Parts: sequence; structure tokens; C-alpha cells
Amino acid sequence: MNRSCVNCLKSLLTALHFLCWLCGAFVVAFGEFQMMHSKFASLVTSFWPIFPANTLVITGTIVTCVCYLGILGGMRENRCMLISFFILLFILMLVELAMALVFLVYSREIHSYFERDLMRSLEIYRQSSPSANTTLKEDFDAVHFLFKCCGVHGEDDWKGNVPISCCVDDPCNSAVQTNWGQGCLDVLRDWFARNYLSTGAGVITMFIIQFLCLCVTVPLFCHFSREGLGYQ
Repeated sequence: MNRSCVNCLKSLLTALHFLCWLCGAFVVAFGEFQMMHSKFASLVTSFWPIFPANTLVITGTIVTCVCYLGILGGMRENRCMLISFFILLFILMLVELAMALVFLVYSREIHSYFERDLMRSLEIYRQSSPSANTTLKEDFDAVHFLFKCCGVHGEDDWKGNVPISCCVDDPCNSAVQTNWGQGCLDVLRDWFARNYLSTGAGVITMFIIQFLCLCVTVPLFCHFSREGLGYQ
């Protein structure tokens, strides 16, 4: 094979690995953005490892590290690095598929955990002193303000001790407080569903790029190794 053609194909391998690394870095950045702007993580603690922002940051970090190994292997023409990259990337793709299946199979269980966590957070809020559990209280108040809802199933969940964040009027008349009639469970479920949808779309896109990367790089790498064109 012509040497210039070989160099071009090797550059293509490195470019594909860099594209994979770039996708992982973007996923990490998007996950960090979600973490900074999400105010509801303290209310649903049972499945914090699969919280959308956490999922994106963890998955993106692993992809970034694995693809960086591929970039170094391609630039140095190192067979050991590239083989390690292929194996790790293949395992990562299997893990991503397994995560998608878990979300599909256990979606109803996640919903039940979601309701239980919200009720537990509400009880902590209701029974805490004014200076205790401030983060949880701020998150619950933010839910009330943003989604125009009250409690988990409705204002009756507060058992007469309804926070001012449930008030419809602004400023609120504490003597005669009119509260939002809708509970926050359904609207928060919808919000989480939209976040999981965007998270799933990002993971699927990354999976497709990884799959294309493997489909292109493995045959080329095998060809180079068979012809003795670098990659020692």
C-alpha cells in the first residue's frame, strides 16, 4: 500500500478516536451543566446514581478516558494501547446497553421509589426546625415555585402546615393563604422523564459513534497489523 495512503488512513483512525473523545467531553460538560442548574437531587435519593446529571458525568468521564487511550495509541502506533482501547470501548458499549435495558425494565419501580422519596422528603421538611435541612427545604420550595404545585399529591400532604411557597398569590396573604391545587408528583415525574429522554438520546448518540468507530478502526487496525504497517 502507498505510504501516503497508509498515513492518511492512520490519521483517519486518530481522528475517529478524537471525535469519540470530543463526544465524551461534551457529555461531561452537559452533565455538569445539569448539576449546576438542577435543584431537585436532594428530594429523590434512592436512585441518585442514575440521576440524569450523574449518569452523564460518569458515562462521559469513562468514555473520555477510554478514547484518550485510543488517541495516544493511534498517534504512537502502539498496538497494546489500541487493543486495550478496543476491548474497553466494547465493554463500555455493553454496559451502556445494559443501562438502557435496566431503565426500560424497571421504569415502574423507579416511579414507586420516586413517590416514596418525595413523601419522605416532605415529612422531613414538615417536621424539621426552621434552621434544619435547609437544602432540602430550598429544593422543595423551588419545586413549588417553578411547577406551581403543592405537596406530593396535594396540599393535604402538609397536614395543615403548608409552606408559603405553595401560595398562589405573590405577595402571599398569610392570613388567608390560597395554595396550588395540583400535587408535585406528576409534574416532577414528567420533568424527570424529559431529562431521562435527553440523557438517553445523548447516550444513544454516543453509542452510535462508538459503534462506527469500532466498525471502521478494527478492520483498518487488523489490516495494518497483517501488512506490518506500523503499530508495533
